[in-house]
Amino acid sequence: MTPRPADSLALVTRVQAALRAPGMPFEVESTPEGPRYLRAPRTLRELLDATLAHGDRPFLIADSGRYTFAEHHGAAASLATHCLGAYGLRRGDRVAIAMRNLPEWQIAFWACQLAGLVAVPLNAWWTAEELAYALDDCAPGLVVADPERAERVAPWTTRQGVPVLTDLTGLPRDGVAPETRVEPTDLATLLYTSGTTGRPKGVEATHAAWCAAATAPRFFAATSVLCAGGDLAAVRPHTVLMTFPFFHVAAFTTMFPLMASGGSAVLMPRWDAEEARRLIAEHGVTTYAGVPTTALGLLDAADAAGDRLSGLTMINTGGAAPPPGLAGRIARRFDGRVEARNGYGLTETCGGVLANLGARYLAHPESIGRPSPALELRITDPAGRTLPDGEIGELRLRGQSLFRGYRGNPEATAAAFADGWFRTGDLAKVLDGEVYVLDRLKDLVIRGGENVHCIEVEGVLTAHPDVADAAVLGVPHPALGEEVAAVVVLRPGATAGPDELRAHVAGRLAAFKVPTHLVLRTGALPRNPTGKLLKRQLREELAHHA
Repeated sequence: MTPRPADSLALVTRVQAALRAPGMPFEVESTPEGPRYLRAPRTLRELLDATLAHGDRPFLIADSGRYTFAEHHGAAASLATHCLGAYGLRRGDRVAIAMRNLPEWQIAFWACQLAGLVAVPLNAWWTAEELAYALDDCAPGLVVADPERAERVAPWTTRQGVPVLTDLTGLPRDGVAPETRVEPTDLATLLYTSGTTGRPKGVEATHAAWCAAATAPRFFAATSVLCAGGDLAAVRPHTVLMTFPFFHVAAFTTMFPLMASGGSAVLMPRWDAEEARRLIAEHGVTTYAGVPTTALGLLDAADAAGDRLSGLTMINTGGAAPPPGLAGRIARRFDGRVEARNGYGLTETCGGVLANLGARYLAHPESIGRPSPALELRITDPAGRTLPDGEIGELRLRGQSLFRGYRGNPEATAAAFADGWFRTGDLAKVLDGEVYVLDRLKDLVIRGGENVHCIEVEGVLTAHPDVADAAVLGVPHPALGEEVAAVVVLRPGATAGPDELRAHVAGRLAAFKVPTHLVLRTGALPRNPTGKLLKRQLREELAHHA
């Protein structure tokens, strides 16, 4: 029986308190920088070495090949030795990784962790110019790329004389890792922000931060099992359809617990809903992991084909805010068989640090849930004063998984922190210990002095049965400062017009929140690979439309 909302809140609170109690796996200690796990791995090398316990269990499954846990570790060890030997790299040097979701991506990343090198995952969707910008910034000693991206980076690597490694399939799968010293305070990664509001910034994160990031999803998974009345000792490893791009932090949030439990990752080099259905059936996939846009695409394709997606027990989304109706749709479609989960994380937090799951997510789909143990949060006003529960302000965070700073950009690093707290730039509130993100600080329309949260209006628009997708943004107004505009994509065959959609919003929200301008778009909304709307592009389109 599904717990009532009030019961589910009490249950989650009780279970999570027990998991983080003294002597338990997720106990933390207080430090001046925030809470820190007492029993997490110290480095990513330790985390990888622990996967040897899974031996011949399948880890990476792709059309191009398969790796067991032992083979993956052996191949990563071989590449680590090769990097330090043949390429002459030294501890702390950077290795750029530019490829689609292939098994070799994971080999390259973990080779860096074994060798004490800094992995620099690059956006596989970037153009040659965008890749060159990041390569100039990170100055790698080696680029590991698939053939398509090797061609894109060739002008830069040729000019700089940096070697490119494109074929990892022949690596020995029984290699021994080099005896390189790796410390928790060493940099493990340099990831680039998505760049939806400007040039991407290089986010530097240590091994200690990533070890906290690896522990958080295990905490949330244990919460889910115990709240459902399950036995942690009886949980079987999951088989996950991995559609998050590996270069995005959401992918790490999925891969880390999989590695700890001995689960399998079925890889998709590129998204295709029909291919996803085939892979779920062929490999007995139990968990779907992806951005909300692809999750909705999977559900639409399954509905059209009458596919029950048998064996699926979880749909886990991240990378962008899900539409409010997603959890309910999943519950209704699968009659409670499939659990919906959603979380919150940033490149600067090394992935998911809050999560909403189970009965609580179903009852409160607009919440991003509760924080992991090694994270503190508060809601502040513009002056940095902490606000009481229920009031809206900026979400600020501190704890073990926070990044160290932006590479070569001390001004941006200083601006990102206030008294040791990371400024997320998200408007949020806290109720009953759970966090509700309402909008981005810079994604707020101020219409004649009234604040309009874009995400709220988008949620109402997407609740209309004719609407497939919607984006809300502010456009200049000579008297009001800004007014609300919306760009809407209708479902195939839908007939709703702008007046009907405005009336739909007016029936649910205050008049000042109703879009003055509502444009129907024939193509998909512009989004980055993780599903975030590119509103700069939409503003340009609206300017031309006016």
